[in-house]
Amino acid sequence: MKIGFGSDHGGYNLKCEIIEHLAKKGIDCIDFGADDAVQSVDYPIYGQRVAEAVAAKDVDCGIVCCGTGIGISLAANKVPGIRCAVVSDTFSAKMSKAHNNANMLSLGERVLGRGLALEIVDAWLETEFEGGRHQKRVDLISAVEEKYNK
Repeated sequence: MKIGFGSDHGGYNLKCEIIEHLAKKGIDCIDFGADDAVQSVDYPIYGQRVAEAVAAKDVDCGIVCCGTGIGISLAANKVPGIRCAVVSDTFSAKMSKAHNNANMLSLGERVLGRGLALEIVDAWLETEFEGGRHQKRVDLISAVEEKYNK
């Protein structure tokens, strides 16, 4: 599995902890920036970079971090084909994958502790999309996207 990562300065430390955690499991982690927690940078740049890599299938999925997880997810979700879920608990992480087939996960460094964040990441990665009745709903989301991206 190959996962793309991105963050702004506010999510940099959490991103690095997640990469370290997953690299120990043998997961290929591709970091699209930012490069430190000191220099203020704009989260839309990094959300877009990871989302474009996911949409192009250069990576299997993406994980992005900012202070709250909200801003960077909004940027990622502007890329066609992206379903980036902001989550703060393991149940929502599982459901975002099982029911919504989320291909990106967004986390807030200022919202989550390290331990919970790693549990969320593991829960999300271990969950499979259930398909079935949920596929119809994912298709409806895609139809909305197509309507406005002509």
